[in-house]
Amino acid sequence: MQWTDRIRQVKILLVLAAIIIAVASLVVSHYLVRDLSEEEHTKMGVWAEAMHALNMADENTDLGLVLKVIDENHTIPVVVLDNAGNALIFRNVDIKGSNYEDSLAYLSRLGQRLKSDKQFITISGESAEDTQYVCYDDSVMIKRLSMWPYVQLGIVMIFVVIAIFALLTSKRAEQNKVWVGLSKETAHQLGTPISSLMAWTEVLKETYPDDELLPEMDKDVKRLQLIADRFSKIGSLPEPVPASLNEVMDHVIDYMDRRTSKNVQMVKDFPDEDVIVPINASLFEWVIENLSKNAVDAMGGEGGRITLHVEENERQAIIEVSDTGKGIRKKDLSNVFRPGFTTKKRGWGLGLSLAKRIVEEYHHGKIFVKSSELGKGTTFRIELEK
Repeated sequence: MQWTDRIRQVKILLVLAAIIIAVASLVVSHYLVRDLSEEEHTKMGVWAEAMHALNMADENTDLGLVLKVIDENHTIPVVVLDNAGNALIFRNVDIKGSNYEDSLAYLSRLGQRLKSDKQFITISGESAEDTQYVCYDDSVMIKRLSMWPYVQLGIVMIFVVIAIFALLTSKRAEQNKVWVGLSKETAHQLGTPISSLMAWTEVLKETYPDDELLPEMDKDVKRLQLIADRFSKIGSLPEPVPASLNEVMDHVIDYMDRRTSKNVQMVKDFPDEDVIVPINASLFEWVIENLSKNAVDAMGGEGGRITLHVEENERQAIIEVSDTGKGIRKKDLSNVFRPGFTTKKRGWGLGLSLAKRIVEEYHHGKIFVKSSELGKGTTFRIELEK
C-alpha cells in the first residue's frame, strides 16, 4: 500500500510539474511574441514612412537614408498594394508560381489577406487613387517562437510518460521479486515435510506391504514433491526440451479424474501420433491442470464435460481446454489474466496470471480465451511454436 501511495504521489507531482512548466512557457512566450510583434509593427511604420518619402521624392531629394531604411528589412514579409489591390512591391516573400502573372496574382492575394487581417499601414497619396497599403506578416522568428511552447509541452509530456512508465516497470519488477522470493521460500519450506513423508511412506510399505491405500498415498506425496519443484522453478528460465503433449495431457486427465466429482466427464481429443514440442513438461502440465481446475469450478456442483483437444500443423501445436460451465462475462474477458482478478469467493486470482507467464515467457507461446458464452461454457486456447 505504501508503494502504491508513493507511486500515486510521484505521478501527481510529475503531472503538476508538467502543467507548471507548460503554463510558464506559454506565458513567457506570449509576452515575448507580443513585444516582438509590437517592435515589428513599429519597424513597419518607419518602413511605410520611408516608402511614402520615396513616392513623394523629386530630383532634389536625398534618398540615401530612405533607401537604407527600405533595404534593411531582411526578415519581415511585406507586400505593397495599390488602391485597386494589385501588388506593386514585395520583400522577404517566397514567390509561388511558374511565371510572372502567377507570381503577381499570388502576391496580390497574399497582400489582400494580410489587409483583411488588419496587418497593414496606409500610405496616403496626392489623391485617393494614389493611396497604397503596406501589408506585412509576422517574421519567421515570431512564428517559430509562437510554436515553441507547444513543442516544449510535447517534450515535457513525453518525459512524464517515460517517467511514469519507468515507475510502473520498477513497481512490476519489485512485485515479481516478491512473488519469486515467496515461491522459492515456499518450495524450500515444503522440502523438509515432504522428505519426512516420503520416509514414512517407505516405512509403512515395509510394515503393511499389502495395504491398498499406500500406493495412493505415495502418489500424493510425489505430487507434493512435484508442486514444490514447480514453485522452485518460478523466476528462473527452465530450458524446454522435446516432450509429448499427449503424455502431458494424459497425466492431467489421470490426476483430475481421481480428484473431481463423477459428474465431471474428462474427454480427450488427441491425434493418434504423439505431438512433440519443446516444453518444460512439469510447468506446462501445471498450466493445463490450472485451466482444468478452473473449468471444474466454473461448472460448480452440477457437473459437465471438460474437453482437452490437441492438434498440430506445420509450425504450431494447438491445445484447447473447453468446459460446459457458466462462461465468462464479456466485460471480464480482458481481465481474466490480470493478477488478482477472480470471480471465486476463495483464491488470490494468480492462477491464470501465472499460466500466461509460463506459456508466453517460458515457452514463447500464446494463451487466450478463444470463446466464452454465459451458460454454455468457455474455451481457452494455447498456441506453441514447434
